[in-house]
Amino acid sequence: MNMSTRTEARALRAAAVVADPRWAAVQARDAAADGRFVYSVRTTGVYCRPSCGARPARPENVAFHASCAEAEHAGFRPCRRCRPDQPPRAQRQAALVADLCRTLEAADELPNLDALAAQAGLSPSHLHRTFKAVTGLTPRAWAAARRAQRLREALGRPGARVTDAIYDAGYGAASRFYERAGDVLGMTPTAWRAGGADTDIRFAIGQCSLGAILVARSDRGVCAIALGDDPEALAAELQDRFPHARLIGGDPDFERLVAQVVGLVEAPRQGLDLPLDVRGTAFQQRVWQALRAIPPGETASYAEIAKRIGAPTATRAVAQACGANPLAVAIPCHRVVRRDGALSGYRWGVERKRSLLAREQQP
Repeated sequence: MNMSTRTEARALRAAAVVADPRWAAVQARDAAADGRFVYSVRTTGVYCRPSCGARPARPENVAFHASCAEAEHAGFRPCRRCRPDQPPRAQRQAALVADLCRTLEAADELPNLDALAAQAGLSPSHLHRTFKAVTGLTPRAWAAARRAQRLREALGRPGARVTDAIYDAGYGAASRFYERAGDVLGMTPTAWRAGGADTDIRFAIGQCSLGAILVARSDRGVCAIALGDDPEALAAELQDRFPHARLIGGDPDFERLVAQVVGLVEAPRQGLDLPLDVRGTAFQQRVWQALRAIPPGETASYAEIAKRIGAPTATRAVAQACGANPLAVAIPCHRVVRRDGALSGYRWGVERKRSLLAREQQP
């Protein structure tokens, strides 16, 4: 074959590869294409995932294969960088983190980061990033959240003693737990077990341009802002959250607080400078804090919020945290939209979400 013929053959191979839609995925290093096909490079003798970070090959040297077995049958070996013959990286990371979570779950004492890293075969910094990317939390925060969950479960068992529940949940010292009981449960363990008994929650229901509005406040701050069509349903929802708390109707001072919240609904750009009693998991708290950082008149996607809190793979968990937000407008989950800008579900109705966003666009 003479030079011109070889050049023409290379050009034809390159044209055929470039015309193949799989080439665009390789060029973009699209992880979504992993598992659909692999590609081989004749000059190196290896085959790769579409998302491989290796230096891009020339299209005339590339061939596509439906499977790893097909590529190996053609004489190519797996790339040592992207390891196409092994489970996807995200799946390997998830399995690794699941194993570490089991270790944290079973440990009487929280292992330090170096010990966890040694178990995982990673550096401490790499482990810290990987764990946070998969769960949305650091190992220490995940262990603390899981311990708090075990405490709630233990307190909910009939006849359980508070001290036994504290130790069964993994707290090494009752005194240390009581120092942070308000952050973990929002109240004392005894009151939490009793569904908020001996806890006073003042509330009032009024009307605003978006329908009925309920505002409730504990001794720590505003603990509920809810919107709806049925005032009785709003009151029932509050009662369900605190089944044994003393729900006290608002006095004139409390009515002024309600007026401030209604003013926030009517003009959400003005903000609300009031103490908030925000109770949620460590992950929810991080999401809600990120929501409060979105300026009025702007929006962010669920994926963007996930990236901002350092958990880029936790988009679905971010959406769930938005849905669990107990403080309408004060924690502006209405500013979170889909990646394409479309409005998605809103706990208090998509039309209310649309209205709030429109009001924030007004000067």
